[in-house]
Amino acid sequence: MGKTTAARILAMALNCPQREPSGEPCGECENCLRVWNGSADLDVVEIDAASNRGVDDARDLRERAMYAASREGHHKVYIVDEAHMLTREAWNALLKILEEPPPGVVFVFATTEPQKIAAAAAPVMSRLQRFDFRRIGPAAIRDRLRQVLAAEQLQADDDALTLIARHADGGMRDALSVLDQCLSFGEGAVTAERVREVLGLVHEELYEEVLQLVAERRPAGVFALLDRLMEAGVDLAEFIGGVAEVLRGLLMLQVGAEPEGLTEALRATLQRYRDRLEAGDVLRMLRLLADNETGIRRSVSPRLVVETLLLRWAMMDRTVDLEQVIQAGRRGGGAAGQASEVVSSQGSKPAPPKGVLVVPDAPFRGPAVAPATAPLPPPPSRGPGPAAPPAAGPALDAISAAWPAMVMAVKAHNRFLGEAFAATEPVELDLPMLTVVMREPNPLFAERLLQEAGKVEEVLSRSLGQPVRLRVTAAPTPQEASPSKPRRMSESSLNAERLREFRSRDPALDTAADALDLEIVD
Repeated sequence: MGKTTAARILAMALNCPQREPSGEPCGECENCLRVWNGSADLDVVEIDAASNRGVDDARDLRERAMYAASREGHHKVYIVDEAHMLTREAWNALLKILEEPPPGVVFVFATTEPQKIAAAAAPVMSRLQRFDFRRIGPAAIRDRLRQVLAAEQLQADDDALTLIARHADGGMRDALSVLDQCLSFGEGAVTAERVREVLGLVHEELYEEVLQLVAERRPAGVFALLDRLMEAGVDLAEFIGGVAEVLRGLLMLQVGAEPEGLTEALRATLQRYRDRLEAGDVLRMLRLLADNETGIRRSVSPRLVVETLLLRWAMMDRTVDLEQVIQAGRRGGGAAGQASEVVSSQGSKPAPPKGVLVVPDAPFRGPAVAPATAPLPPPPSRGPGPAAPPAAGPALDAISAAWPAMVMAVKAHNRFLGEAFAATEPVELDLPMLTVVMREPNPLFAERLLQEAGKVEEVLSRSLGQPVRLRVTAAPTPQEASPSKPRRMSESSLNAERLREFRSRDPALDTAADALDLEIVD
């Protein structure tokens, strides 16, 4: 039911002599039939504000509203359609009569853009009762379409009605218009193929091909897919919108929800790929799509944007559970033990374990964990002399392998901070503390890292899936024969390190330091 129809029903209810105790009009009396059919009625006046939008029209309406209804006990109803088209001066002319309307006079303003009324005449909104109409769900639209088809003794496939309901986007009138168009386009029952042809929708096999390219990590197939889409004249913005719906349905299945508005063929496709893609990867794909959706619609070369997006999906690193990597290394003795547990479904590339270590999206692509064939480090010598530093565990190996991608993620926040972070390398992991060392002595880089350690820690925490604190140490000098306590670079760096230690001990101080930009001066 539309806004103008609702206004007419209100006018019928106000003037119906046989209305029910609940207020419902009978719909059969002369007054109801006259209003419903749009016949001439002295007490119900419909005005198109798109063509009567000036101040003179508002003054004329104000003068006519002063006259009483044609019959005793009736109301005079003015229905102003497309009310957002009225000018600011017209609203000002109506303001007084809206504040104090004559007895028995009702104004109904119908609009699809109430925000324009609020911008042009804000005082008017406080003098009206606002009723917002909401969109109709796909299930209700399908049921209504079935009722219409049954009344007309016509046939349509369930998948065809599902496509129409999804394309209508909550509008019943749009759904009925599309159904009428599909019925007039061919003979016999309305099929899903006919609906796709009429509306120019992408076939669901192409969506399955996108999922296959991502699951099998075949970036070369992206270009052939785009060639087929361009030859078929597919709207790329419409195609990406359909891909978003498919990924959303897949994610809902993976987390245990039940998606609506899917055809049987598409539901079967999502069931097949439910276990081939991780929920974390699908969520990252949706985030990348949301970041690029505006660019696809506004770009002069949308094909390039879509190709780049699909390539990033196909070449995207998979999620890895850091805790599982650590446990596998402890049980199996390092990277070799991990390789015995992680078995590839393709035979050549080991599939990463499931979990939450997410390598940030960046142009650089590296392995998520150390190669399974890496040799085990030799045991430390027990002979005389200084003890050798302990070998890095498998968790540190995974962080080292993903370090370039983390550097790119930091550069995305701040280029100079990323350059400073690129001059470091991880040397020790004792969660939640990650120790990095400067490759070369650089006081400027070290001071910047200590001052903005919070931004770096945010990237590291998002990548490792747990809180991480950063400790920056100086590059060792050739004269240092044995390991010693990390040397601080300057007095300001020492103060920054002390402040960070205080913040880690007291959450209240941590919050205050962020809000007030505190630093230790003495």
